[in-house]
Amino acid sequence: MHQRSYEFWVKTASVVTMVMVSLMIAAKCWAWLASGSASMLGSLTDSLMDITASAMSFMVLFYALRPADDDHRFGHGKAEALAGLGQAAFIAGSGCLLAFHGIERLFNPVVLSHSMLGVWVSLFAIACTLVVVYVQTQVIKHTESIAVKADSVHYKGDIILNAAVLLAILLAQNDMLYADPIFAIGVAGYLLYNSWDIARQSADHLMDKELPEDEKASIISIANSHNDVFGVHDVRTRQGGKVKFIQMHLELEDQLPLIRAHYVADEVVAMIQQEFNCEMDILIHQDPMSLSNSRAQVNESKN
Repeated sequence: MHQRSYEFWVKTASVVTMVMVSLMIAAKCWAWLASGSASMLGSLTDSLMDITASAMSFMVLFYALRPADDDHRFGHGKAEALAGLGQAAFIAGSGCLLAFHGIERLFNPVVLSHSMLGVWVSLFAIACTLVVVYVQTQVIKHTESIAVKADSVHYKGDIILNAAVLLAILLAQNDMLYADPIFAIGVAGYLLYNSWDIARQSADHLMDKELPEDEKASIISIANSHNDVFGVHDVRTRQGGKVKFIQMHLELEDQLPLIRAHYVADEVVAMIQQEFNCEMDILIHQDPMSLSNSRAQVNESKN
């Protein structure tokens, strides 16, 4: 995909997300001030986290998309993971504060006022979130952006979150006052879970975790399918931003001319890129088959 097209779709997702979440924040702030609902405060807190995380995500994404330069020969993809750790800490702190507020309301329950306002605002929030998820789904189809995928998963969870707030307000209307703080604590748990998930994924990128096993198996299978390749070893993979990095050794016939070995490596690279259809940085070392067999025998003897 051309860089301009990629940036167009990412900007589209950014603008729609910011507008919809801003409308939700304004509506939820009004509903919380009018009703005093702890679960509505939790939903408002989550929306504030959403707009902060989305803004940071898209700003960092544009930086991460910058091509490699003399100081960053592997690109800028890891900037996205660094921002993710900051987001995780921010969201975890907000979740803890909300949990304390919900626990305080358990011991000092409050009768909600203007509860129907909270109902309508929750329905409005669900509608706005559905718009965000739909637009992000279309963007993912065109870009396969990891950042937008992560954002979309989060907003799909928010649909459930807003539905839970709606249920809490309806229960509180029927004199079940403890439903509101209990749901607020549940929202806090949801925020803490999300912060842990974001932190884990960010750490995986920063620590150069291997690609999923099914992707590695597919890479090895594609390389082995080439007629001139007799084996593959020392496969290393990682991901930085939108770029997948792959290193491997191909086992080739001893007498294969150097020029042919070079073309074989290029053909294997093309086959892998065609299968995955994403940006990849592939480094291949060509080994004589006899040398590879010798190494294998030495390793077996050591074991």
